[in-house]
Amino acid sequence: MKNRYIKRSHISEYKFRQIIKLFVADLEAKQIASLCNVNINTINRLLNLLRRRIAVICEEESIFESGEIEIDESYFGARRIRGKAGRGAGGKTIVFGLKKRNGRVYTQVVTNCSARQLIPIIQDKISEDSTVYTDGFKTYDGLVNMGYKKHYRISHGNNEFANGRNHINGIENFWGIAKSRLNKFRGLSKRTFYLHLKECEFRFNHRNEDLYKYILHVLTKNPL
Repeated sequence: MKNRYIKRSHISEYKFRQIIKLFVADLEAKQIASLCNVNINTINRLLNLLRRRIAVICEEESIFESGEIEIDESYFGARRIRGKAGRGAGGKTIVFGLKKRNGRVYTQVVTNCSARQLIPIIQDKISEDSTVYTDGFKTYDGLVNMGYKKHYRISHGNNEFANGRNHINGIENFWGIAKSRLNKFRGLSKRTFYLHLKECEFRFNHRNEDLYKYILHVLTKNPL
């Protein structure tokens, strides 16, 4: 059956568009399968392919022009383990994030929050003439010496969360949106977490666009 959006598909274009419309509405795979009368395994396979394509799009869009950039890390996953809270909390996936004010967000899963891990990402994604905002975490101590002369810090440890333009409220707002959305999946495996995280990033970055039309346009040019 010919389908311009996906190679070697047994699903009609009409049915596929219906699936994409429900995906954009953020329904779960089980709901999509039921509403479209398509086998759940087929839906899961299609959504996995789609999320992989979305992750590629996110990586292609990830270079930031100069501007005001907020930087932060967050912890996703298991509930807090007793005696381990905040940075270093056990059983969690660490995500590093950059957000341009009034612009896009970029996320990357990291194994720790050391300068060795985070600084190369900053240098790869953000130009040195940018204005950078972080909290007081020690990893960011050397940014000025690395060329980021406009580095401002907010001291969460002293209950300081905003001082004029000095804040990281934008990236922290994204963390809240992403965690709220991912919670509905009631636990994600490490194998699929990255793809769902990138989907959150994609939805946020294209929040002012018609995602249904955007996805179909992308897949018309380069089918799954």
